[in-house]
Amino acid sequence: MRLAISGTYSSGKTITSYALSHLTGIPRTRARTMRELLPIALPGKTLEECRAAELLQLIMRRHVERAVQESHLTEGFISDGSSLQEWIYGSVRVIVGINPNNSLHLGELESVERTTEMVFFEDVIGQLGYAIKDHVRESYDAFVHLPNELALAADGHRPVNERFRTMADEAIAREVDAMGFPRHVVGGTVPERLTRIVEIFGFEQVMAVETAIELAQLEYQSVDMTIESDRASVIVASR
Repeated sequence: MRLAISGTYSSGKTITSYALSHLTGIPRTRARTMRELLPIALPGKTLEECRAAELLQLIMRRHVERAVQESHLTEGFISDGSSLQEWIYGSVRVIVGINPNNSLHLGELESVERTTEMVFFEDVIGQLGYAIKDHVRESYDAFVHLPNELALAADGHRPVNERFRTMADEAIAREVDAMGFPRHVVGGTVPERLTRIVEIFGFEQVMAVETAIELAQLEYQSVDMTIESDRASVIVASR
């Protein structure tokens, strides 16, 4: 089974995928997150400071890492999100802007100014979509979609707002359905989510749910949550 845990920012994808991997013994893909890639790709910048071209670089870096990780797990895997998610985050920015928080004054049906940069960005994002969707079609068997039911984490890594998050969540579900994948919406607490996913796919449990969650929390705590610009100064100084 090649299973993607989908959803938008702060939907609980990471902790759910960590715990599900421990619970079932199915390996989880390990591609670096945007927060890990930023100090390496764009030292000194936070995500909200990125230009359109720089955002495209990050999308492609994340996609390549996902594809490489997935190709090594030939017996199946659990993926924290998918490349479809990064592409959609770019697509939604065509409407709300490269930094979505700069367009909070716009109405629900309004979009940012169609500058030369944004027109080109939209064209490139559209073309990337063909390649990314081809990859997704060939790489996954099913999606578990976590609904947008949790508060947006205020950790400095998410330059988004509720409008962006809702638009992205709806777009992910729409694209997954359009590609014909089984999409199972699973909400609730982490134990409830894990129990339901195991029921849906008939996965064998190799440990107790509580133990899997404890291991996932320890793993999640090891992720570097330092703001990108602060970590970049350390990386540059060590070179």
